[in-house]
Amino acid sequence: MLIISFSVNSTSPFLLARNLHGTDESYHPTHAPDAVATPLTTDQVSDLMKLCNAERIPVTPFGTGTGFEGGVTALHGGLCIALHKMTEIVSVNTTDFDATVRAGVTRHALNDWIRADGLQFPIDPGAGASICGMCATSASGTNAVRYGTMRENVLNLEVVLADGTVVHTAGEGRRPKKTSCGYNLTNTFVGSEGTLGIITQATVRLHGIPEATAAAISSFPSISEAVETVVQILQCGLPMARIEFLNPAMITACNKFSNLGLDVAPTLFLEFTGSESSVEEQALFAEDLCTGNNGQNFKWATDHSEREHLWKARHNCWYAVKATFPGKHAYSTDVVIPISRLPETILRCTELADNMGVPAPIVGHVGDGNFHCFLLMDTTNRTEVEQVKEFSRALAEVAQSYGGSCTGEHGIGLGKRDLLVKEVGQGAYDTMKLLKRSLDPNLILNPDKVISLDHLI
Repeated sequence: MLIISFSVNSTSPFLLARNLHGTDESYHPTHAPDAVATPLTTDQVSDLMKLCNAERIPVTPFGTGTGFEGGVTALHGGLCIALHKMTEIVSVNTTDFDATVRAGVTRHALNDWIRADGLQFPIDPGAGASICGMCATSASGTNAVRYGTMRENVLNLEVVLADGTVVHTAGEGRRPKKTSCGYNLTNTFVGSEGTLGIITQATVRLHGIPEATAAAISSFPSISEAVETVVQILQCGLPMARIEFLNPAMITACNKFSNLGLDVAPTLFLEFTGSESSVEEQALFAEDLCTGNNGQNFKWATDHSEREHLWKARHNCWYAVKATFPGKHAYSTDVVIPISRLPETILRCTELADNMGVPAPIVGHVGDGNFHCFLLMDTTNRTEVEQVKEFSRALAEVAQSYGGSCTGEHGIGLGKRDLLVKEVGQGAYDTMKLLKRSLDPNLILNPDKVISLDHLI
């Protein structure tokens, strides 16, 4: 185990490493930990937690730093426990469709390992995230409409608590596909953002790689017609793998960055999977639905290179936006609403952006009502940063007013703490505080994330 020492020398590699472990992809300023530890085993994590708990030292877990809500910033200094060296794939059970991985294993690494067995771990947030980090934020992504989120795909977790106790949420070594045994501890820690314990191992569901895959694209005169098409596709029971929405601003950015040449209009990206014959049937059926809602230029393809080009462009939305606004820092905020309220929410989002003068390309996992708005700012310009904060909060409140949530994937972290109680209600919020105090009585685990310390003391 390496512990990076304290240093105040601005050119020191130790200080640079500390700063690296005190920031993510959000607009929140860097808060460096006082030291960084890189354990190799769960026992080492446990020993660190015992020491920190005894000395009341704040602890911030760190995966790959790809979050969007400041979840890894060390607001109170202390120790960062960086888990990226715990890279063992403990087991893969091909006939049981599950795998157990240590905290530093990324989704890319697991998929590379299991691809030859015809298996995949399909939860795809579009970043090189670690699987245990994805558990911590309850991540999902483009495949959620088919495979669900991390909550539906985690069977067991190994968690180190604040006092160093190691627990297995479903029992050590157990990996049942379902259970009604006791409290659901697994999903208590999924989405806890490092505030209740440090996830050091996860057992996750695997899925078969489909025989055939087709990708399709269609543009629409309006957002409403695009969303109505999505609703009809889901009502008809088409087993969609992905349904993504891009607004005209995002299409413009993707056209420039990925050389797509698409019509600048509200656009759906779709993916179908199954046997070769069923994929063709699905694509033709979807084409009829798109055409019935004034969809234009419907194109579909099963060719691997064509599909990869299309979906690579979709996954590169983040980089496309950053390239469109060079010198600006990009920040992604997300909300989720009932699909029926999606058109008016996106329109409200566009109006808010226009009124505030904020560029706002939008991409959405519309099959489950989740969408992201990419915001651009100069982080040294306080006015622009405050505009982005105001916009993000206003959009979240719109989603909440429509019966939705202030975040579908990114978590609460720092940026949305004030929205939590408004969403879940005072009773549920107080219950969360009781849970936090019970598992972390000294309030050392990722302090001031999800729930403000002021609300716990």
